[in-house]
Amino acid sequence: MDVAQHDLLARFDALSVRLEKTREALGQVVFGQERVIEEVLITLLCGGHGLLVGTPGLAKTRLVSAVGTVLGLENKRVQFTPDLMPSDILGSEVLDESDGRRSFRFIEGPVFCQLLMADEINRASPRTQSALLEAMQERQVTIAGEVRKLPAPFHVLATQNPIEQEGTYPLPEAQLDRFLLQINVDQPSVEAERQMLRATTFTSNRQADLILGSDELVEAQELVRAMPVGDTLIDSVLKLVRTARQGGALAQHLRWGPGPRASQAFSLALRARALLRGAPSPETEDLVELAKPVLRHRMALNYTARAEGHGIDTLIERMLEEAL
Repeated sequence: MDVAQHDLLARFDALSVRLEKTREALGQVVFGQERVIEEVLITLLCGGHGLLVGTPGLAKTRLVSAVGTVLGLENKRVQFTPDLMPSDILGSEVLDESDGRRSFRFIEGPVFCQLLMADEINRASPRTQSALLEAMQERQVTIAGEVRKLPAPFHVLATQNPIEQEGTYPLPEAQLDRFLLQINVDQPSVEAERQMLRATTFTSNRQADLILGSDELVEAQELVRAMPVGDTLIDSVLKLVRTARQGGALAQHLRWGPGPRASQAFSLALRARALLRGAPSPETEDLVELAKPVLRHRMALNYTARAEGHGIDTLIERMLEEAL
C-alpha cells in the first residue's frame, strides 16, 4: 500500500468516527428513526437532495433542523402553499432610490442557504415547484437574466404528506428524479414513542449540538467520490435498473422506469453508506438496503399492475431477485 492510499484510508477511518457521533447526536433528538437518519446522512454525503415522505407529526421538520445544527449548515425553511410565488423562494429585484439615483437591488430569497427545507413541497403550484429545478441541479439560479451562484454545500430536504391529495400538485418526474433518495418516514415503535414523550413534554427539551462543520461535510463528499466500487457491484446496479426499463424483465408493470440518474445515485449512495458503516468499499448488502429509497420515486406502476395489487416496494424486491 502506497502512502497516498494509506493517507486516504486514515481519513476514511477518522471521518467514519465523526459520522458515527453525528448519527448518535441526531438519534438523541429524533427517536426511533435510525434508518431515516442514515438515509438523510447518505443523501448529504453524496451532495444530493432528499424527499422525506411521511404523515404529519413524525419529526421531519425537527430532523431537518437538527441536521442543519449538527452539520453546521446555514438552514432555512419554506412552507409551500398554493399562493407561493417563485420570487418568494429565489428572491427578487427591487427599485432603490438614494441620493437622487435609482437602481435595482437584488434581495436574496431563502434558497440562498446551505440547507433548504421545502416543507410540503407538493402544495405549491408547478410554476413554483419548477423554481427549484435549476437550484437543485446546477446549484445556481437565474434571475432577470443574471446567474447567481448558491452557497456551497447546497442541499434541499423536502417533505411530502402521502395522505392528503386535495389542494396538492404532484411533483413532475423531472423534479422527482433530482432527489437522490425518497426517504419514507414510518411511525415510531412503542419504545421510541415513549422516549419521545419523556423528552418533549417535560421541562427539558434536548437540542442538537454542532458535531461536523460544513467544511468537513464538503471534505466527506470528496472522500465518498474517491472510494472504489467493485466492477461486480457496478454490474449488479446496471442489471437492477435495466430490469425495469423497456425490454427488461419487469417493464410490463411500469409506465416508466428508472433512468441513468438512478445508476448515478446508486454509485454515490453505495459509497456513502459504506463510509457510514466504516467499511473501505461498498458491498451487495448496501445495494439491497438502498434499492427502495433510490428507485421508489423513479418508477410508476401502470394501471394493470395497480389493479393486480402490485406496489412499488414489492416490485423493487422482485427486481432485486432478478438482478442478484
